Amino acid sequence: MTLPTERDRTLSRKAALAKARQSRRPSRLGRPAGAAGGPDHRAGQDAGFPALLANVWQRAAAAPDAAAAVDVLLTLDGHVPADIQLRALDLAAEAVLKVVTGRSWRTDGPPAAAVRPGGGPPGEPAFVGEIGLDTDGRIVVRGPSRAPLSHDTELVGGVLRIAWSAADLAAYERELAAAGERARASLEDCRQWLADAGDEGRERMLAELTEAALRTAPFVLYAGQRKYTNFRGPNNLTGKTLHPGHPDCALSSLKGVPLALWSDGDVLLVVCLTLLVRSAGYARIEEANGTQLTPDHVALLLERTRAAYNAARDDLPPVPAAAAPTVRALDTLAGQLAARRRDVGAARQLYREIHGPLMHKIERIAGPVKDEARALEGELCARLGSRLPLAGETFAALGEQVRAAPGWLAAPHADFSTGLESLVHESVRAAVEVFDADFAMSRGMRSLPALIAALRAEDYAEIAGWEIPHFFCCVVPSPDAVRLFGGSAQRLADTAWAISSRMQYNSWHFLAGNLPKVPQVVARDHFVPPAIPDLAYYSDQHHNGHVAARVRFTVRSPQPVAVLGRDLGGFMDLRLLRCEGLPFDEQDLLAAHRASAFVARATSAAASLVAAGAGLEVTAFDSQWHWNTIAG
Repeated sequence: MTLPTERDRTLSRKAALAKARQSRRPSRLGRPAGAAGGPDHRAGQDAGFPALLANVWQRAAAAPDAAAAVDVLLTLDGHVPADIQLRALDLAAEAVLKVVTGRSWRTDGPPAAAVRPGGGPPGEPAFVGEIGLDTDGRIVVRGPSRAPLSHDTELVGGVLRIAWSAADLAAYERELAAAGERARASLEDCRQWLADAGDEGRERMLAELTEAALRTAPFVLYAGQRKYTNFRGPNNLTGKTLHPGHPDCALSSLKGVPLALWSDGDVLLVVCLTLLVRSAGYARIEEANGTQLTPDHVALLLERTRAAYNAARDDLPPVPAAAAPTVRALDTLAGQLAARRRDVGAARQLYREIHGPLMHKIERIAGPVKDEARALEGELCARLGSRLPLAGETFAALGEQVRAAPGWLAAPHADFSTGLESLVHESVRAAVEVFDADFAMSRGMRSLPALIAALRAEDYAEIAGWEIPHFFCCVVPSPDAVRLFGGSAQRLADTAWAISSRMQYNSWHFLAGNLPKVPQVVARDHFVPPAIPDLAYYSDQHHNGHVAARVRFTVRSPQPVAVLGRDLGGFMDLRLLRCEGLPFDEQDLLAAHRASAFVARATSAAASLVAAGAGLEVTAFDSQWHWNTIAG
């Protein structure tokens, strides 16, 4: 065997660098990267969150009366539940909206007649207030003795003026006094709970919450008028912008600071986030996204969760309500809910509902699989049976065949070098057809042999050092998806590859979350791997890639893959995307989750083959493949 010379190695490195400098966009393959004069395609002026807010304000300003205008603002013209916006209001704003509109998150739903027309009460008004919309998408209000909204708020448009009567002012005074008293008592209770935790207990909380902020999706939370966020703009929490320990991070800056010097907002931040995390892990924080951080708000979320869990597992003793309106009682409830959540998840399918404009998530418990989901599963299995060496009417039957005879996964099949690649492609192709999606996709790792070798050697630093090209994502558009991109197959191929690249990043981002916390893994950017599926509505608002690819309605079904006896969470997923039309529903999600579980089971079988000595590398689904299959 002839060993490579130093000259050979130099030439190889030069070739690799030359390839790295080339664009991977399908329509620019072989050309230098970064040489274009600007974007090939710009999003329309009607795309993204600013455009949505502008349209919402126009609709509100044109509403026939104040009641209709407030409803438009609270729901962002039907794009989010009103409950989220109501829970974003600080105490004073909450009191204002209750007095002049009758709307409050503390009640089930007031009559629209509670909002008076713009002309206000008969006679001379005692005060004229304002209602507007800020650039975060929050409804904002002006009450007595407050500056005009335009003075201290970045508004989307103008304001709607609401006339107050003397009776309104008296009602507002009573509401504000009662709310202030509740808030003072609650804050005192929070401080006492933190004091009881001691210095070491508070330090552990701060460390846990800093890690939570770092390892979960961005969020925006409010404590009074103060905003806590790690999402764009000026950040004050650890995330993509601020590293752990950064002096600008509200959590990091509290370390070593006496409790007496903590601001009220910081006290609420630490107490409420701790309760949320203890009830379900880091992901529960996103269920408070866009809302106020107070024990009252957390109590509402936990009580709703308690009712849902008890209904889902009525065969178990019910989780009791919080014994008292105190942090200590809520902490006890949070622990009980965390335990019951495991029981619920063992018997029922948990998933999250995502409202994209406000990045707000709601945990749901799926109902039973119905005929609609079973029909979708049957259609998917029929297509796979006609394209793969499998036969059966359910994914359970197909998965059992793969488990019993997996050898073909490591052999060439159809147009692919391995059966695993063919199975992934045909599963995605069938999904885009059966679910009437504009795109479907599935992601994973290119080299199972490299992964297994590194795991056996416990070389976690090696795994943490792998880059995005170590992963793949197969994206298949529907035959008529070209309609969404001006009839251009080139734009469609570029969009599919952009989606694929982002999904490869997600695989990269989640894998490290499965590894032991060696220094290289801790230092490496990663999120906690997702464990349950989700349905998303209007996701084409904030993320630039989502805006460009028109990612409006989605299903995401993440799955673990078993490698060397350990489950690697979020190792793969199946995603469905509609750019327009109707959103997906719960039965779509349940059928898609079964489909993704089948692909995960096949990937686990492939990993077992590799562990036994088979060679299996995924070489398809690169930029060239997407160009060839989409643009020809």
